[in-house]
Amino acid sequence: MNERFETFTVLIAKISRNIRKIKNQEMSEYHLRSAHISCLYYLYSANTLTATELCERCEEDKATISRSLDYLEKNGYLICEARCAKRYKSPLILTEKGKEIGKRISDKIKRVLEEISVGLTEEERISFYRSLSVISDGLDAIGNRFN
Repeated sequence: MNERFETFTVLIAKISRNIRKIKNQEMSEYHLRSAHISCLYYLYSANTLTATELCERCEEDKATISRSLDYLEKNGYLICEARCAKRYKSPLILTEKGKEIGKRISDKIKRVLEEISVGLTEEERISFYRSLSVISDGLDAIGNRFN
């Protein structure tokens, strides 16, 4: 049982660390961090989202997303087109600069996913993601018991 726990936690941590490392290496020339890249990717994919929606999609807390959006807005990657009473409900839109970087991020993600899927059949990949989803939902349910 301990070996199963250790294998699971080590592999999940290693995968997470490698994803962060790839994000940071690929975008270092633009001075973008991992959370910035997630925001740009999801905005590029959806065309417009609010900060609240980005928190949900990126699985990041409000403070992290807020800091990331401030950075991206100040550096010309996005604009907040309409100001709602509460900023986190305002739609966010990529600028041309943001769209360019968003496309690069999206293309890189596509290449990475293709590269890491070489040894998997489509059925194995579907099963793997289904298993991860079941594990994630189970951990969420356990975590919510403590709230």
